[in-house]
Amino acid sequence: MGPAELFEGAKRARAGGTCARRARLRGLTIIEIIVVIAIIAIITGVAIAGSGQLPSARLSRSTTMIASAIKVAYTRATATSRDIRLVMDLDQKKIWLEESDAPMLAQARDKSATGGADPMNQLEMAAIAEGKRIMNGPPIPKPKFHAIEVYGFGDTESGKGGKPLQRGITFRSVQTTHDDTARTSGRAYLYFWPGGRTERAAIQLRVGESEEDGQTLTLLVSPLTGKVTVKGGPAELVVPVDDAHSSERTDTAF
Repeated sequence: MGPAELFEGAKRARAGGTCARRARLRGLTIIEIIVVIAIIAIITGVAIAGSGQLPSARLSRSTTMIASAIKVAYTRATATSRDIRLVMDLDQKKIWLEESDAPMLAQARDKSATGGADPMNQLEMAAIAEGKRIMNGPPIPKPKFHAIEVYGFGDTESGKGGKPLQRGITFRSVQTTHDDTARTSGRAYLYFWPGGRTERAAIQLRVGESEEDGQTLTLLVSPLTGKVTVKGGPAELVVPVDDAHSSERTDTAF
């Protein structure tokens, strides 16, 4: 083999080695890109998980939590023969359940909630009130409620109990039968009595302080069954008109 042939062979060898090195470098570059993409995907997934999912999902979860509390309260009142109330702290954005050791009644605008008819006149109303006063004797002290630890719906006075709404979710308004107007601050109460009875109520939840109807869900509570119906937007409390031809036990829901 002559010098020229040796030179060409060495040249081809060097060229082949350079191509191999370039191929290896290209392979490492592709692997690095894949690793970077994977890391970005993991970080994004963690960020989404840490954010508590999307606002609409948090709104839905808060709605489900309150519906569950209503179901627990309705069932417990019947099982224990004690009055129960759901406390909704609109400022702290928390809910919890309280129980009474004595029976109680709540004044209601909804005649169907008490089952009574209006007295014919003021004289009859006064006579009925006087008769009740004589029959009942001395006034009974108002029942006292205490928080109960059931399914995590406990006392919030210590700041440790109760169930908070999902992050970024607030009460828009709460109105029950015994309230003349909807509450937008302070505390609202929904009462449950033994025998399967509660109040008609409209509980509005929203994302943040948004006034957009699309950012609000409303829980409508049926007084006869405790059934909760969820509707999109700010649905108002509807008090049915007293109808002599309809049965009081007919649950027309909403």
